Amino acid sequence: MSGACENAGEPVVAPVPGADPLGDPFLRTRFALPARPPTFLRRQRLTHHLDRALRTPLTLVNGPAGAGKTLLAADWAATAPPPVAWLTVEAGDSRPGVFWAYVLQALRACGAPVSDTVRAPAEAAATDRGMPAALAAELSERDRPVVLVLDEYDRVTAPVVAEQLGFVLGHAGHGLRLVLVTRTEPLLPLHRYRAAGELTEIRAAELAFTPEEAAALLELHGLALPLHAARALVDRTRGWAAGLRLSALAARESADPDLYLKEFEAGRSTVADFLLAEVLNARPATTQDLLLRVSVLERFCPGLADALTGRTDAGAVLAGLHRDNAFIVHLGHSWYQLHPLFGEILRAHLRERLPGLEPELHRRAARWLRRSGSLPEALAHGAAAGDWDLTTGALVADLAIGQLLTGLHADELTRLFSSMEGDGSPATDLVRAARDLSGPDPGRGLPHLRRAGRRLAGDVPGTAAARLSCALLETLAARLTGCPRQAETAAGTADRLCRDVPAQLLDKHPEIRALLLTHLGSARLWAGRFEDARAVLTAVADLCDGSATVLPRLESMGHLALIDYLNGWPGRAERKALAAVSEAERAGLPQPSGCAVARLVLAAVAVERDELDRAQALLDAVPPHGTPDPVPAAGRALVTARLLLARGRARAAVRAADPDVRTAVASPWATSREALVRSAAHLAEGRPEEATAALRRVSAEQPACAVEAAAIQLAAGRDGAALDLLDGVHPHPRGGTGPAVSVRAALVRAGSAAGAGDAATARRLVAQALLDARRERLRRPFLDAGAWLRPLLATAPARELAAGWLTPGAPGRPGSRSGPEPPPPALAAVELSGRERDVLERLARMMSAEEIAADLYVSVNTVKTHLKSVYRKLAVNRRGDAVRRARDLRLL
Repeated sequence: MSGACENAGEPVVAPVPGADPLGDPFLRTRFALPARPPTFLRRQRLTHHLDRALRTPLTLVNGPAGAGKTLLAADWAATAPPPVAWLTVEAGDSRPGVFWAYVLQALRACGAPVSDTVRAPAEAAATDRGMPAALAAELSERDRPVVLVLDEYDRVTAPVVAEQLGFVLGHAGHGLRLVLVTRTEPLLPLHRYRAAGELTEIRAAELAFTPEEAAALLELHGLALPLHAARALVDRTRGWAAGLRLSALAARESADPDLYLKEFEAGRSTVADFLLAEVLNARPATTQDLLLRVSVLERFCPGLADALTGRTDAGAVLAGLHRDNAFIVHLGHSWYQLHPLFGEILRAHLRERLPGLEPELHRRAARWLRRSGSLPEALAHGAAAGDWDLTTGALVADLAIGQLLTGLHADELTRLFSSMEGDGSPATDLVRAARDLSGPDPGRGLPHLRRAGRRLAGDVPGTAAARLSCALLETLAARLTGCPRQAETAAGTADRLCRDVPAQLLDKHPEIRALLLTHLGSARLWAGRFEDARAVLTAVADLCDGSATVLPRLESMGHLALIDYLNGWPGRAERKALAAVSEAERAGLPQPSGCAVARLVLAAVAVERDELDRAQALLDAVPPHGTPDPVPAAGRALVTARLLLARGRARAAVRAADPDVRTAVASPWATSREALVRSAAHLAEGRPEEATAALRRVSAEQPACAVEAAAIQLAAGRDGAALDLLDGVHPHPRGGTGPAVSVRAALVRAGSAAGAGDAATARRLVAQALLDARRERLRRPFLDAGAWLRPLLATAPARELAAGWLTPGAPGRPGSRSGPEPPPPALAAVELSGRERDVLERLARMMSAEEIAADLYVSVNTVKTHLKSVYRKLAVNRRGDAVRRARDLRLL
């Protein structure tokens, strides 16, 4: 009868007369291919990979228990070209005589018998010295190689067997193809075979099921799981075959299979039974103890494991577990990680076997990780232990409290400390204060901050980092409560304390200085000290790139843009705001993270240009709620109110103008802008007296506000008061006031001249205003000026200056953009990728998304993705606006 290798289907094993060296009959089942169950999934990618075994002397299928190694090899062997010999190794095969007796019998069973010159071993513990050489010589003379599959080869532990097997393989030449299915690394010179290209390897990573394969496997079990759910199951099991199959079998018995697969309790499942039996319980007690203890860790090294066990043998134990594929992944540099499902099961078993120990293990891990400099992991374990003094002490001593307020992981730290309650150390008070100050109700943090300040009063040794952290939080609190003087005091204290903190610690945390200056700059801006604010904010904006300071940089850039806008420089403001939005995108921050003020500035500039839909879109992109910081709150109120005024909704504008934040000190520019909105609303509803009365709250120290007040006075018929206001305007010494101010001032004087009958002066001033406004496309001042302007715009010089951007069309509704193109504004800091530019250029040629896709040889979805990115970077939401904005910025 022919052997297993001669059939493409299930093999029939030939009779195998004789006995092994112990006198026991050969077990036919050990030469039979394992049966594949009906739910077996043939994975072609692995089968194709195994086909290389026919071309290389050695093939290794190496993976943990339940990885699907045996069924994969059996399925491949059933269809491989004969002869294929199969042997399932058992523990007794470590004796050379038994091992080689079974190998020779496997060769006979598959129809590739050896001659009598290869004598079968007569003793279990030894072989004839010439047997390996005789076998190798006979195999080397074969025309067609024999494939020998040794399943469960990890059961062979005798070095002499590995040495003899290596000898036979090395001298059999083309006559032998050896396939080892094992959980451990065989004692063979794998590096030589690998270097020579004579080794085929399939390891755990390749054996893992993909989400698509997992979905197909579950379908064979009668379970239909969507791909996203299959992907989640694969993430949890890491594609482990046995875990997927056992989960599927258990799910079939569940009333809600889908819910079971999503939420099954790892510690109480058939998966747990398998892993406990195959991996944990088979180990010595000391190894079991180590595995249970390290299960509380995301990753671990020998030193950390020793800290949890109190022993010093973790290095050798972990290396051995990894060699044995005991569900431990080597991460490199002596760091390891448990298979996630195995970790879940071990943690559940830890709570049953060693109840109450888990918090202490987390505490030990936190202390070791803190000493080794792994602060984030130390914090996570300290929090898991519920030891808040240890956790907050580590954060504050490392001067890392700024990471609660900025950085890409601030949300994670906030969640980490969200459950912290009760009294504790000054560090605990500081962290509570930081947590609450960065939340929606910063007032909750003030008592904790005051208490920490009292407890840290005085120059106590070893508290420099805590005192500096306290000063930083006091600066933030002063900013949020609108106390510029307190912000200056706290920032000065922090500056002095920086000298007491080790320089290397400050260098490690550049966010500390960046946050201090940002908070101080924001407080100065609130106070109307624009140039003082600009000085410190510029220092932050000019910092080198880095994730630690990206949010303070973006905030500072947004505040600098707001200062330019408030001073009447919309073009400059737009460039800075676009630069902030662009940098946020480059940093991978979720929009509009860190860019709220920048986007508000872009919306404000859009209102000045009468691009009201774009202004609304930008405003909608800024979350309405967040930290009650007075500067962005006032900025949002200002932009919303001006947009509503432009749309003719005066009463709604008055309601929106109030920023609804409580501050210790009123902001001169915020108060003035709110008063201007109220005054304009009264005027729009025909109440000039109320309008002029509302102007009493406008600060004469704010040139832009004073000029707008003068325009309202003129519209109310009080020409003299309007001119007096203009004459009292004192431009800022550095850079003066911008075109938004000069245009309005020129229009006020032109209106006064027109009312006095001085037409020549009026025409000259209108022409000057048009020239200044054309560079910035400032339409709003002309739309708000009143009916007296229309005749002057109809004159030949004014008509030419207004063509293409302000007229033709009624002053209130600019029409088509015919006429000569005005000079574009200065370049804005918008960076488009090469592909985005390609799409934008074709968009300007009025091509559809389908036409662009065909022209660029990409999919329509890819084009739409690029378009969304372009719209976001240009701060628009329509095709036509994108093209116009790109032309303004010289991107086209």
